[in-house]
Amino acid sequence: MLPTRMDWEVAAEPERGTMTTTMTTGALRSTIPASERAERAERADFRVVAKAVRDAGLLERRVGFYVGVMTVLGVALVGLLVGSFLLGDSWFQLLIAGALGILFTQIAFIAHEASHRQVLKNGPANDRLGRILAAGIVGISHQWWMTKHSRHHANPNQIGRDPDIDIDTISFLPSDAKKARGIQRWVTQRQGWLFFPLLTFEGANLHVRSIMTLLERRPVVGRWLELGLIATRFTLFITFLLLVMPPLMALAFLGVQLAVFGIGMGASFAPNHKGMPTVGRDVKLDFFTKQVRTSRNIRGWGMSTLMGGLNYQVEHHLFPNMARPHLKAASEIVRAHCAQHGIPYTETNLVGAYGSVIRYLNRVGLAARDPFDCPMLDARR
Repeated sequence: MLPTRMDWEVAAEPERGTMTTTMTTGALRSTIPASERAERAERADFRVVAKAVRDAGLLERRVGFYVGVMTVLGVALVGLLVGSFLLGDSWFQLLIAGALGILFTQIAFIAHEASHRQVLKNGPANDRLGRILAAGIVGISHQWWMTKHSRHHANPNQIGRDPDIDIDTISFLPSDAKKARGIQRWVTQRQGWLFFPLLTFEGANLHVRSIMTLLERRPVVGRWLELGLIATRFTLFITFLLLVMPPLMALAFLGVQLAVFGIGMGASFAPNHKGMPTVGRDVKLDFFTKQVRTSRNIRGWGMSTLMGGLNYQVEHHLFPNMARPHLKAASEIVRAHCAQHGIPYTETNLVGAYGSVIRYLNRVGLAARDPFDCPMLDARR
């Protein structure tokens, strides 16, 4: 028997080493009676958590923290460029290229936080900072990121509404995987195992997609300013490389920097939602349930620095403008509320999260097999 539409929907599975107040699996569907949904929504009333967070002073800005982080990153950037200049014609330049990839990832985190108005007290000042860091230093359109990321925050993991689960090279939904043809089909069938190798191209992909967005015919806020910043950034960067090292080495330098940047960005954002329950296109959920059920936290020492605060994804989605240093304290409040009301709160270590992402992508990839094969039967075998 061919699988039905519901059979094809990939369920999120309990993760190894995961701590949850309760665990649910599968896509979120509106099969609960209206009265019970209303009761659950009332229990999960976001206002209760928001008041506790506000009373604890966790919505205050931490400008000093961000000034310190940006100072360290600025000094590191200058140091790497000076080091590259002094090193000259040496293949050890590729080590500096890798370090630059990591550094640009960290700067992108600050740009992301500024876009959410977490950094400065004034909204327009945050926007200016985010645009300078994203377009002028990292080389990615701030406006493209804002538009795409805002849609994601409003509808995380919701089919047809969250751009982060739209098909790209990788299919995040079985319905997309079934459409794969040719080389795309071959990749989709193995996409879980190919996930990290494919991330080496994500850095270039982010640059290209953001520039293409700025070149679209529709109105784009700050189009010419961002195009100017990006063009200046790449002109100066490539000119610097060609002055310091031979062309072939400069090309290798740029390739390594983009590859490391792509891995850093993809490996930081993917564990937060991939493999968590998906939400049907027309399903209506209350804000608290939608944000908590579809997000995954990453616990472990140093994760806030490594992932730019994205390790507290649940709290980041509930309070997008919360400064990074406050997320840990907020997680204790949210976790306690979830435990009290039996609401799923998913938290695991980084290795466990990556394992869940790979298994999820491989299960989605089953849909790219022969249409007469039954992936549910294959999985049981």
